[in-house]
Amino acid sequence: MKKKNILNLIKYHSENNDIGFLNEAQEIAREFDASGDHQLSEYIMALLSDANTFVPQVSDDESSFFRKLDLSNEPLPLPEAIANDIKGVINAIGHNVGINKFLFQGSPGTGKTETTKQISRILDRELLFVDFSSLIDSKLGQTAKNITTLFQEINGFVHPEQLIVLFDELDALALDRTNSNDVREMGRATSSVLSGLDNLRDDIVLIATTNLYGSFDRALLRRFDSIIDFDRYSREDLLDVAEAIMKTCLDKFKFIGRNMRLFRKIINLLPDLPNPGELKNLIRTSVAFSSPGDEYDYLRRLYHAVDPLSDMSITRLQKGSLL
Repeated sequence: MKKKNILNLIKYHSENNDIGFLNEAQEIAREFDASGDHQLSEYIMALLSDANTFVPQVSDDESSFFRKLDLSNEPLPLPEAIANDIKGVINAIGHNVGINKFLFQGSPGTGKTETTKQISRILDRELLFVDFSSLIDSKLGQTAKNITTLFQEINGFVHPEQLIVLFDELDALALDRTNSNDVREMGRATSSVLSGLDNLRDDIVLIATTNLYGSFDRALLRRFDSIIDFDRYSREDLLDVAEAIMKTCLDKFKFIGRNMRLFRKIINLLPDLPNPGELKNLIRTSVAFSSPGDEYDYLRRLYHAVDPLSDMSITRLQKGSLL
């Protein structure tokens, strides 16, 4: 333990800065552990865990930066290449060796956020969504200060093994600092994010997503341990995803009648299949708006959504005239 640790502890105590005090105390515990004094390190950590003042502020009432997300139990079909990468992410988190910062990049609707929810569900962890609207401030320099406070709170979590932190659409905070169109304030914000990632504790799992990978600061990309590309859906992958979504919808709405062969042919009429998020909206709406007494109504609605100019009758549809 160094003199600066003692001075910081006194400073944070006098300022009633619980997060700062906790971070400094944890740093002292890690130094004792590294020097071989494991018993003292464990004693300090036990004292911190038992102190009510150091319970991580993660509820809506206690911190304006975080919001807990509900986890979905619905299946999430992914192409094999992406699924294998996600298995690797789960394995890396399980190993707990400091591979803890992941960036999911891809077009809107490719399943980045939903995949994060599935990871949290599989690992039985709470998912904390960072509300960027609470970070961005019109006052000069305040956004950067808010980001610094955010990372202090994240590093202050007492039980990080129970949490995953989600920075959804990180591009809202961290675009290329060298872009002449960037305002100086966002450059400060990006620098604060870089500093926060550099000093993030190894036992904190952070997943960020972005739709604007090409505009990201290269220095920021280097802070992530792994970058997963979600723009890897083939047409056949999207047909399989559409079928899985339809089966889930029919089960949820308790539809008995189903013709998956005809459904697949209708979806295949689209010259360019949309990403899974848009497919899900298209399919769910067709099923939700249909009459439960007509087993082909959802297919008719889907067909006319796919091809609004078609004059195909329900009779021809029922006979499978697309075959």
